[in-house]
Amino acid sequence: MKEYDVIVIGSGAGMLIVERAVAAGLTVALVEKGLLGGTCLNVGCIPSKMLICPADRIMEIKEAGKLGVEAQITSIDFEGIMERTRTLIAHDRAVMQRGIEHARNVDLYRGEGMFTAEYTLAVNGAQIRGERIFIASGARPVIPQIPGINEVKYLTNESVFDLKARPESLVIVGGGYIATEFGHFFAAMGTDVTIIQRGDRLLRHEEPELAALLQHKLAKRMTIATGTEVSAVRQKGAHCVVTARDRAFGDEREFSAEYMMIAVGRRSNADRLKVERTGVETDDRGFIRVNDYLQTSKERIWALGDAIGKYMFRHVANEEAMIAWHNSTHTEHVKMNYRAIPHSIYSWPQIASVGMTEEQAMRNHKIMVGTAHFSAVAKGQAMRDEESFAKAIVDRESNRLLGFHIIGPHAPILIQEVIQIMADDRDYRALGLGIHIHPAMSEVILAALRNLRAG
Repeated sequence: MKEYDVIVIGSGAGMLIVERAVAAGLTVALVEKGLLGGTCLNVGCIPSKMLICPADRIMEIKEAGKLGVEAQITSIDFEGIMERTRTLIAHDRAVMQRGIEHARNVDLYRGEGMFTAEYTLAVNGAQIRGERIFIASGARPVIPQIPGINEVKYLTNESVFDLKARPESLVIVGGGYIATEFGHFFAAMGTDVTIIQRGDRLLRHEEPELAALLQHKLAKRMTIATGTEVSAVRQKGAHCVVTARDRAFGDEREFSAEYMMIAVGRRSNADRLKVERTGVETDDRGFIRVNDYLQTSKERIWALGDAIGKYMFRHVANEEAMIAWHNSTHTEHVKMNYRAIPHSIYSWPQIASVGMTEEQAMRNHKIMVGTAHFSAVAKGQAMRDEESFAKAIVDRESNRLLGFHIIGPHAPILIQEVIQIMADDRDYRALGLGIHIHPAMSEVILAALRNLRAG
């Protein structure tokens, strides 16, 4: 059995811990069952945005008429778009591989690790033991137990990147950010898209007004069936037939498409590691339990990222990795602060949010709420954007920002100045201390705050 100072399971955000451990002169074992770089690099945020970028350009061209510009799309190279994405990701992965090969005191174990005893894993027949262990093993798509699911050719956010030819039609089961982003992409490519969502609206965790506007916009480009539950699927020739039931009235409908995509959620990979064998507890959904310091129930074992299921975004996993590493090397521990966790949805239009929704804030706070449409500021008028808007939620007693939500072009960029104020727990009026460029879309942030009213 080979012993290490540090074992890291997962090469996504776990690579940050590998780098710190190597810099500290420690011996490191990196265990990776899949592609180097984890979900984000290979089948998540990075390649999906490489696909969505041309989809955005297509939509800009299609909507240019409102600005007096008549343009036409003559062709879309779907195969080229997909191949470019695969090539760029493979290059980044190769760079990472070379970095690991040249690193001192790092052994890479390719294969699925499984705990066999306390602090001990088996990987492809090799037994390794770590003084400290960091579990960053990620998550995988949930595949619902739908009758017939194993007889049809379905896609997930992982297998979709293997497509060579554009599907003529696609049914997406699920209504979250993966469903809405890929729905936008494929519809822009010319695919006939249907989204089937069990809940009564898309994006059930988002501010309802934002979700409603996105659904309204997407419904102009695709079929959206909310409040609809898939009851069976079957293969019929070259097509997948999806039988779904209206949850309110019980009526059944059939949807036929060349492909079906499953996007109903993700589950932790902790079960595959058999973490219970090393004394690490999981919750009733299978995610690893950690405390505020990202320590598991077993001393000297930390967990982070999708494996713990708190906020399943790479930027959160990166921060968790830094907190976990700090707490493993310092006697004075720091808590992971989840108060100002931002996220974005790269559909069309884009969404960006941070903090609480209005409903969440009202449970424990007296609040003020302010909204402003993009058209309320000069740049939004120039863009002829009549529907996009920003929404601010503020604690009435402390003037602290509790939440901020934006739907419209460049939402993930616009929200960034709000994030810093929330992270510092400052009075929202600090946003007005700096002079904002005029005309610029960032003025919509101030416009929403000027419209604050008691909620």
